[in-house]
Amino acid sequence: MNISETEVPIRILAKTCGCDKKNEKRVTYQLIDSYHSLCLDKKDLLYAELEACERLLKYAADTDKKIVESEIRELKMALDLLT
Repeated sequence: MNISETEVPIRILAKTCGCDKKNEKRVTYQLIDSYHSLCLDKKDLLYAELEACERLLKYAADTDKKIVESEIRELKMALDLLT
């Protein structure tokens, strides 16, 4: 009997939102169809957010790149503190 794993890794979608005029833009996250979304490890969640931000950075407009790069720095720092 062959058993295969049907679950996909944690998938998170990152978006920028907020107002440009007031410098209130930030990155928000949305979980996409993940199994066991209630019992996620904090480190795994941070890695998934970092991966989502790196994907977003490829397609971000020039005005949003600074916000996404700042979020990536904060996520890396948080991961360093957890390890």
